[in-house]
Amino acid sequence: MIDYDRKNWIAAVRSVRGTAVRHAMGRILGMTAYAFVLQVIFETATDHRDKRVTKIFTALEPSDLAILGTFLGFLLVFRMNASNNRFWEGRSAWGQIINASRNLVRVGVAHTDNGRRLADLVSGYVISLRRSLQGNFDMQETDDFLSPDLARRAELFGNPPTAVAYAISEWIATEHRRGTLDPPLVRHMEDQLSTMVDAQGACEKIRKTPLPFVYVVMIKQLILVYLIALPFTLANHCGWWAPIMMAMASLSVFGIEEASVEIEDPFGTEDNCLDMAAYTLTIARDTGQMAAHKHSSKLVVEAEG
Repeated sequence: MIDYDRKNWIAAVRSVRGTAVRHAMGRILGMTAYAFVLQVIFETATDHRDKRVTKIFTALEPSDLAILGTFLGFLLVFRMNASNNRFWEGRSAWGQIINASRNLVRVGVAHTDNGRRLADLVSGYVISLRRSLQGNFDMQETDDFLSPDLARRAELFGNPPTAVAYAISEWIATEHRRGTLDPPLVRHMEDQLSTMVDAQGACEKIRKTPLPFVYVVMIKQLILVYLIALPFTLANHCGWWAPIMMAMASLSVFGIEEASVEIEDPFGTEDNCLDMAAYTLTIARDTGQMAAHKHSSKLVVEAEG
C-alpha cells in the first residue's frame, strides 16, 4: 500500500507509481492510434469529397453514443464499488486479527509463565496466513517463531494457518491442564482465537471468490464497443482534437476498470494492495513486547525479593 500525503494535491497528480496508467498505457495508446488513423481517413475523404466514406462518420450522432456511455458509466461505478467493498472487507478482517491477537496474547502473558511461546505461535500464525493469502503455502519467514516440527506439520496441511491455529488451541489446553488458566479464561482465549480464524475465513472468501466472470466480461466488451464507435462521432465534431479526446476517454474507462481489477484482490503484491507485511510486523512487535515486559517485570520482582 502506498503511503501518501492526502493534502498534497500536486504530488498526487504528478505521481505515476500506483496509478492505473502503467497497466492501461498500451490500450490507451492503441485506441489513440486507432482514432488518429480514422481521423486521417475522414480528413482525406473530406478533401476528396468522398461522400461514401464521410457518410460513415456522420451517421452516428454523439447523442446516440451517449446512451451507451451512460449505461457503461453506471456499470463502471458499480464495478468500482464492488471492488472497494472487497478491499475494505479485507482491511476490516485484518483489523480483527490484529485486535484479537493482542487480546489473546495479553491474557496468556498475564496469567501464565509461558507467554513467550504463545506470542511466537500468534506471530507464526499471522505470517503463515499472509503468505497463504498471497499463494505461498510454505512456512518460510516463520523460523524465528515456530519450531521445525510444527513448521513441517503445518506444511502438510492444505491450509498452514489452520495448523498453527490448532497449535494455539493446544497451548491453551495445556495451560488449562496445568491449572494456570481457569475455564472462564480458556473460554475467553478461545473466543479470541475463533475471531482470528473467522477473519481468516473472510480473507480466504475474498481471495477465492472473484466477481462473476459474466459480469466482468460484459463490462470489457461494452468498453471495447464504446471506444471503437467513439472516433466515428468525434471525427466530424472535433477534427484533429479527436485523437486527444479519444486518449482522455480511454484513460477514463480503462483507468477505472484497471483500478477496480487491482483492488479486487486486496491481498496481492501490487502497490495499492493491503500492506499485510506491516500488519504482521505490528502483531509480532506488540505480542513480543508484551511477553518481554512480563519477563523483565518478573526479573525485577525477583531482584527486589
